[in-house]
Amino acid sequence: MINPYLILLLACLLAIPIGRADAQATALTLRESQTLAAENYPMVKQRDLISKSASYAIDQVDKRYLPQITINGQATYQSAVTEIPIPVPGMDISTVDKDQYKFYGEVSQNLYDGGLTRMNKLAIATDSDVDQQALEVELYKIKERVNELYFGILLLDAQLAQNDLLQKDIQSGLDKITAAIANGAALKSEGSLLEAERLKVRQQATELAATRRAYLYMLGLFIGRSLGEHTSLETPAHPDASETIGRPELGWYALQKQRIDVERKLLDAKNRPRLGLFLQAGVGRPALNLLSNNLEAYYYGGVRLSIPISGFYTLKKERALLDMKDATVDVQKETFVFNTNLSLHQQRTEAAKYEQLLATDNEIIALRKSVKDAALSQLENGVINTADYVREALAVSNARLSKIYHELQLLKAQHDISYTSGN
Repeated sequence: MINPYLILLLACLLAIPIGRADAQATALTLRESQTLAAENYPMVKQRDLISKSASYAIDQVDKRYLPQITINGQATYQSAVTEIPIPVPGMDISTVDKDQYKFYGEVSQNLYDGGLTRMNKLAIATDSDVDQQALEVELYKIKERVNELYFGILLLDAQLAQNDLLQKDIQSGLDKITAAIANGAALKSEGSLLEAERLKVRQQATELAATRRAYLYMLGLFIGRSLGEHTSLETPAHPDASETIGRPELGWYALQKQRIDVERKLLDAKNRPRLGLFLQAGVGRPALNLLSNNLEAYYYGGVRLSIPISGFYTLKKERALLDMKDATVDVQKETFVFNTNLSLHQQRTEAAKYEQLLATDNEIIALRKSVKDAALSQLENGVINTADYVREALAVSNARLSKIYHELQLLKAQHDISYTSGN
């Protein structure tokens, strides 16, 4: 009979290599890295906080449309009270006590507040939009940091690939010189020199691999994933060129100006007349009859009109301050656009430089490779020594590495242009 626990154990053992294979074959794109970094960054939690704060604040303002209830009480002592100095025959009019008491409640209902409540709600919503856009500006900066890490890893991958080619070239020379040493046509020291050079190149590969692991670790922190050393990064496509600027900062400046416009309307609403209903009821001594010395219930209600006058004292200066804030935003936007265009000009110049360098890289590699192949043949025939061959092999490696570096730098410059322009 087959043991079920044995089957379960076998299934788990078979599942482990599959999981590892998937981890080793992990592929990542630049766009995916940027998206994950923006979603994983701690600051992104502020989105919900900003929305909830605005919702609570608007709900509080909406409460102003509900009837407002207040309960008051007072006890006073006054130096004089109302009296009738003329005696009335047949009537005994008592004097009101100087200590008086009142306890009452008042209900008021707003009918018209000059648009103050509506503008307060609009101001809260606009403030929320400004804060959300400011958050988008900060999150957009994460893209640049991800780009630096991503292209840094791509460059390290290229250096590791070129290091592998260099090791093969040195190994080819070592095979040739080993055969020559065996035939007595070369000194053993020639082989030792090549072996030392091969070990040196392997050390460089170890350093490059360690740096790549560190870069992958930092990128993993940004995107919220654990990236192993077998993670492969796809080389991104060349982005489309655009002359326009679409950065989130421009939206932020536009929302700030919109907020200033709301403040202007709010300022006007604060200085408009207000109209409402009210009802007051309670007990007092005296109540509405000022000549009564008894504790009596009372009520009265009506329409209340209020016209704020003191706000006009500072209205002109407050409008001037808003105009200055509006002009300040314009200056900030103009400065941002100027600096952005300056950066774009520098980046486009940089991209053009690498395009020109790439135009001659293949020719240089071909020439260096022909010299290296000739040097390998000369090394085999004893015409040159190992130092000469290593020099030519390194020259080919450097030429290839320069081309790869120029290609990646051109690609990075194009993506920098895309980032700077916001497209």
